[in-house]
Amino acid sequence: MLYDMASRFLAEEIGPRYEDFEKAEMFDRASWQKAGAAGLLCASMPEEYGGAGGTFAHESAIAEAISHVGVDGFGIALHNCIVAPYILHYGSEEQKKRWLPRLASGELIGAIAMSEPGAGSDLQGVKTRAEKDGNQYRLNGSKTFITNGQLANLVIVVAKTDPAQGAKGTSLIIVETDEAEGFERGRNLDKIGLKSNDTSELFFNDVRVPTANLLGHEEGQGFVQLMQQLPQERLLIAAQAIAMIERALAVTVDYVKERKAFGAKVIDFQNTQFKLAELKTEATIGRVFYNDCVTRHLAGGLDTVTASMAKYWLTDLQCKLVDECLQLHGGYGYMNEYPIARMYRDARVQRIYGGTNEIMKLVIARSL
Repeated sequence: MLYDMASRFLAEEIGPRYEDFEKAEMFDRASWQKAGAAGLLCASMPEEYGGAGGTFAHESAIAEAISHVGVDGFGIALHNCIVAPYILHYGSEEQKKRWLPRLASGELIGAIAMSEPGAGSDLQGVKTRAEKDGNQYRLNGSKTFITNGQLANLVIVVAKTDPAQGAKGTSLIIVETDEAEGFERGRNLDKIGLKSNDTSELFFNDVRVPTANLLGHEEGQGFVQLMQQLPQERLLIAAQAIAMIERALAVTVDYVKERKAFGAKVIDFQNTQFKLAELKTEATIGRVFYNDCVTRHLAGGLDTVTASMAKYWLTDLQCKLVDECLQLHGGYGYMNEYPIARMYRDARVQRIYGGTNEIMKLVIARSL
């Protein structure tokens, strides 16, 4: 029911304006607030904090609807599945009551600032500093590739509170940007795909943040918190992958049934049939694997290694399958007016963010 409702909302409210958002290279706040009013923000957060009291399964339904409808640049999945859970799991009661209801309504738009110009997948290499000064932190540093970066007004910042301790000196600090002097947004980064999703540089120049905005009961918990939440982040990326895989296959089957070449429909060629048979089989295997990972996650048993397998294998499959589907479109597949062209551009980043697929393989290899 939630998937059907989300699909209708996205098709009716977002779909007709999606091309405008692609050209503007960001959404508008009104769309976020409409999503909040429709119950599509923070579905897995408890009702007492403004959420719908659901689970990751509900967030997965929303994320899959986004990709099936083809509005992949709408950044609500990161807001729902990554930003809000950090506050729920590690925030104090006061922090949860202060921030979660406003995230659920769309008043606050969430981002998490991990990556830096010199530290991408290597979270231990973070240079941003948070120095305690009385009952405040002074935050200095820069971040890049930050999803929702132009619109976000609640940012979870990964910073070093004790650089001498390495990973153990890392903390997560919440910055409400509307009130933060010294906070600056850099340019909206010019990406290959996912144009409508604002992705930005962020700068912190002596930004003063209350020490009460630290996530967790003490400093130095950030790296552990990040590691605990990464399996869900990687599972979310897998959700986006399998959903685009299914959409790419569906639009391609429709296309080859209509398109003619050499006096016959493209579907009638044995090469087309064999290729689609292979892709349908791989997509089905991917869906079964993904669903199994969700089942494990809901039971509290999705380990980092399995989540890394899902992230790397499904995003590799996503890029391969979209490429094969574009080929079956022929020259039209290279035209931006066809959905497969946008999917081709949008898919590529999936193998990079959330930890590159090479990092995923390292994680898996260490378990052997």
